[in-house]
Amino acid sequence: MEKIDTVVVGAGQAGVAMSEHLTGHGIPHVVLERDRIAERWRTGRWDSLVANGPAWHDRFPNMEFDCDGDAFADKESVAAYFEAYAKRFDAPIRTGVEVKSVTPGDGGFLLETSDGRIEANNVVAATGPFQKPAIPPVIPADAAPLQMHSNAYRNPAQLPDGAVLVVGGGSSGVQIAEELMKAGRRVYISIGPHDRPPRRYRQRDNVWWLGVLGKWAANTPGPGAEHVTIAVSGAEGGKTIDFRRLAQQGMTLLGMTAGYDEGKVTFADDLRTNLIAGDRNYLSVLDEADAYIAKHGLDLPPEPEARYIPEDPDCVTNPVLELDLEEAGIGTILWATGYQFDFGWIRADTFDDRGRPLHERGVSREPGLYFVGLPWQSHRGSSFIWGVWHDAKFIADQIAIQNGYRAYEGQAAIRMPQAV
Repeated sequence: MEKIDTVVVGAGQAGVAMSEHLTGHGIPHVVLERDRIAERWRTGRWDSLVANGPAWHDRFPNMEFDCDGDAFADKESVAAYFEAYAKRFDAPIRTGVEVKSVTPGDGGFLLETSDGRIEANNVVAATGPFQKPAIPPVIPADAAPLQMHSNAYRNPAQLPDGAVLVVGGGSSGVQIAEELMKAGRRVYISIGPHDRPPRRYRQRDNVWWLGVLGKWAANTPGPGAEHVTIAVSGAEGGKTIDFRRLAQQGMTLLGMTAGYDEGKVTFADDLRTNLIAGDRNYLSVLDEADAYIAKHGLDLPPEPEARYIPEDPDCVTNPVLELDLEEAGIGTILWATGYQFDFGWIRADTFDDRGRPLHERGVSREPGLYFVGLPWQSHRGSSFIWGVWHDAKFIADQIAIQNGYRAYEGQAAIRMPQAV
């Protein structure tokens, strides 16, 4: 049976970052990936997807993208970036190896893989936040229109003829809805509570404002904001999402999807409330940005037109609360409703009743078991490309600390308390 100090599961951005930091510590390890490096970027996204942040920001510190820094890298470029990054330090990545189970034992872990068994002192789950598509149990699976999650969507030609109901007004939902509309489809989009920050304001991108205003450092979403999605886009060179303008172009806006009965979908009467809350978030960012510029005396030109909010379209003043799918010609219901964790392969007592990891900055309750790439793992940026690199460094440091304790005792199998 193969024995190794640390096994990292997953070779996406989290796994590659983890390998770099473990290599820096001289810790023997292997990264197991069931597909290819950064596979989710290649085949788990729609064709036209680009990164939601500019290339100068959404990268690892030690390597730039091979494109203009203000551009938004397409998904193939992102995947190629991680492949090239891993080659820089000869990351010990084994592709085509699936980890079927991880079981804690006496002094370590037993991993059952498609390539045999491995014993390890430490295991790092680096499988990211996009694991199991989440589809709310609102519309029966056998309802007439085709239903698919956004992870299965690739392009408009893939869908059957007819209009499309997109459920979810976050970044994925609105980008896909706009793509479908521009392809000539009749599009309805169901929108819940959301933030919609400006893409750029006064010559600076949203990611820059998040940085200088200290918002990347936030360690929780804040009270009442746990289920608020973010509507921001890097498509077409990056632009601010404006639902009212999309309605003016022909898209029908709807409130949150509430129920289904005999071919009819009902929606909550909360559309205007959700839009106003999104406006409030948008304008608050402009206010904070203006105050920052004034305080620091920056030479960034005013942008008063950014504060213009279009009038409510008819679908907002007279909201559609019920939609007959057949009468509306709906051929597809596309769920852009996020993901759930799927850690069933880890047989350790460190999950809550919803399957979410119980951890402190990625250090689990099971000694030697760690997580990297979780949303809000340590701060707002944890599941972003640049943020996961810093979280991985912290976890590698913890592994090095524990290895130091074991080396001091002279018994590699003895577990010491986690140092955080």
